[in-house]
Amino acid sequence: MLNRVLIAEDLYLLRDGLVHLLQAHGFTVVGAVESGPDLHQALIELRPDVSIVDVRLPPTFTDEGLQAALAARKVVPGLPILVLSQHVEQLYARELLADGSGAIGYLLKDRVFNAEQFIDAVRRVAEGGTMMDPEVIAKLLASNARHEPLGRLTPREREVLEAMAEGRSNAAIAQRLYLSDSAVAKHTASIFAKLDLAPSDDDNRRVLAVLTYLNAASR
Repeated sequence: MLNRVLIAEDLYLLRDGLVHLLQAHGFTVVGAVESGPDLHQALIELRPDVSIVDVRLPPTFTDEGLQAALAARKVVPGLPILVLSQHVEQLYARELLADGSGAIGYLLKDRVFNAEQFIDAVRRVAEGGTMMDPEVIAKLLASNARHEPLGRLTPREREVLEAMAEGRSNAAIAQRLYLSDSAVAKHTASIFAKLDLAPSDDDNRRVLAVLTYLNAASR
């Protein structure tokens, strides 16, 4: 029976509550950590049947939990991870799903309505399945609907690219958008980088950027 669980949660009351809930349903909690570095070490050393991981952990409270989980799955492929968070981190959620090996779940804390729902998700992920909150799926689909790589651009960069598509020079773009010439050059360089247009003697990156924009607009 798969029942060895590791918990990564920085809030004491929630962490302690998860421990008692899981134990009440027959799981063995092999560890309860509260930081990204501690999580990564515990995942590698303990190799639990499933880990319940918050996204934002100390020391910076950004994405340590997911980064630790991703790093551990590279060392231990298929290591079961159930993300339990208040936030949908689209990039890392897609990366967790990318290898297609399963044993991944992503639940939002404020959408777990009862113990049965949560315990079912834990067991399903431990058994190698996938359990995604519908809201997480909706946000991932909405993200995919944006035409990549244009979705990487900021609103201002999109304005600059739209002006480029109209055939305007940097000076004309600066005048139109009330920017300095150096600001337009900076935005242009960022656009090239985000569209993966490396410097080349053969290709005109400005033309290629416009073509990318026009192809996306035509879909």
